[in-house]
Amino acid sequence: MTVPPPGGQPGSRSVAKSLRRPQVSRGQREGVGPPDMADTIADTAPGLRADAAPASERFSRSQKAFTLAGALLGLLLAALDQTIVATAGPSIQVDLRIAPEHYPWLTTAYLVASTMMVPVWGKLSDLLGRRAVLVAGIAVFLTGSFLCGAARSTLVLILCRAVQGLGSAALFTGSLAVVADLFPPRDRGKYQGLFGAVFGLSSVIGPLAGGFITDALGWHWVFFINLPVGALALALILLRMPPLKPEGLHGGRLDIPGAVALALAVVPLLLALSLGHGASAPRAGGFAWGSAPILGLFALSAVAGGLFIWRERRAKEPLLDPSLFRLRAFSAGNAAVFTIGAVFLASVTFLPLFMVNVVGLSATHSGLTLTPLTLGVVAGNVLSGQLVSRLGRYKTLMVGSLLFLMVGFAIMAFTLTPDSSQAEVTVKMVLVGLGLGPSIPLYTVAVQNAVPPQRIGVATSATTFFRQLGMTVGVALLGTVFAGTLGRELTTRTERATQGLPQDVRQELQASSSGGLGGVLGGGQGGEAAPSGSPFHPEQVKAKLRQGFAEERRQASQVLQGTAEARAHAKLDANEARALSTVDQLERALKESFTRATMAVYRFAIFVALAALFVTLLLPEMPLRRGAPRQAVVE
Repeated sequence: MTVPPPGGQPGSRSVAKSLRRPQVSRGQREGVGPPDMADTIADTAPGLRADAAPASERFSRSQKAFTLAGALLGLLLAALDQTIVATAGPSIQVDLRIAPEHYPWLTTAYLVASTMMVPVWGKLSDLLGRRAVLVAGIAVFLTGSFLCGAARSTLVLILCRAVQGLGSAALFTGSLAVVADLFPPRDRGKYQGLFGAVFGLSSVIGPLAGGFITDALGWHWVFFINLPVGALALALILLRMPPLKPEGLHGGRLDIPGAVALALAVVPLLLALSLGHGASAPRAGGFAWGSAPILGLFALSAVAGGLFIWRERRAKEPLLDPSLFRLRAFSAGNAAVFTIGAVFLASVTFLPLFMVNVVGLSATHSGLTLTPLTLGVVAGNVLSGQLVSRLGRYKTLMVGSLLFLMVGFAIMAFTLTPDSSQAEVTVKMVLVGLGLGPSIPLYTVAVQNAVPPQRIGVATSATTFFRQLGMTVGVALLGTVFAGTLGRELTTRTERATQGLPQDVRQELQASSSGGLGGVLGGGQGGEAAPSGSPFHPEQVKAKLRQGFAEERRQASQVLQGTAEARAHAKLDANEARALSTVDQLERALKESFTRATMAVYRFAIFVALAALFVTLLLPEMPLRRGAPRQAVVE
């Protein structure tokens, strides 16, 4: 395995030329790992040497502990915000009178801004150091949080959520890169597992904290609560965290034209994926996949993407160094991360809808039904991180976790029924979570292990970028599968159940059952339920029908008498009995439709996981070094 040098450095042409010749590094001679980038630079570029002290010697244990604590707090800040705001969403919508078609933008603005900025912050962390980027990211995030809490209009809140997203990107990339700066590759897995566990912890704590804060203090404090947590993280980082600035990259500048081209490529793509919908499942504020606005956004993204690639090939300090993609570990690792990301979020997005509309749990607490899956993700995350640190190898664990994930998807895809209980689904959720968990630390460790220390920030941001992009694509794709299947099944089963009823009663029942979609076909991003929707409540529908038939009997009694009145009442009684019976059939039809739609998502996810497995098999096995990587230092 040859490792191309970072572009734009003195002597990079001679380094690249020499790297094409077979070499044996000191690490290979000792049999402990892949070619060391610092060794290669020392052999080919006379102005550089590779004798920097390892991280274990350069930083004290207290420095490492406080640095990790600050980075973890920063990551928790960004991760918690997403789940807390989601819980407070209905209160925000009511207070600000947000239209259903505008509600998803509270999430979309945050997601688009965050994804766009990930590569930029990653490059800045290599140029300026992790501490500077984390401080800047927290400052931007806290500014956005304060402005969100003070917002009094929908537009202002959406714009401020975008500001939060700009800062969150720095927290994600900077925090994960810190691990690579402090610990050698062999030890990174167990610490990356801790960062992955933070995501899982936020999924459990977020809904509880969001509900409590909203009820006790109001939704504004959902954003204001970030200020003290952020202040604590800032204090730890400023007082005890070393700069963690990679040596050998002095005087570099951010590629501004590349950043603009990247924004023009990413923003239209994410907007198209967020606004697009299938023809069978239209929603307010969106457009069909084949419509001119969506095709125009895709075209703009493609053109800007081409310009970005052209610019990166010529930039002195590229945001995403094209030479890194020549490394099979880097390119295959990020391809796998993108593919797994496509099923990571999508596999959990639709479960609360199933639990509410099929299992019958409360819509208010539907988010908590993901706790078993989240705990499975955390367990798989931490366990895989510990194992990779002990074994020094990751590919076997990757393949094993993907096979386990495919089994979990298959169980969900072929064994769910309209009569599934909460306990049954809980066990299946845990299996899926255990398969998803290892994808967070293992691929990050593999990609970081494949690049030189001077490119750790870029490599980490690339992994985060492709994971978030994959999640967005996956939610849009599987959301189309879910909504299309649900709409088709529900239409067919509803028409079958209401056949033969009077037209006015039939229309009333069909309208009532469509409300059971919970906003899936009318508001949420990629199938996410909008808070304006509500589950199908059979007893409420029956009560409404009884009131309607009682009013018809009263009117019949006013205009009819004797035998005519008796015949009219008998007919109304028969129609009422049939309508009430049809409500039970509609409830069953709704459950069957949601079950079929959920199963369709997991069946599709099996093929996506299979593609991720194929890409992972192409990933080269590079043993993880026990010693800290030596950094190139300018003499």
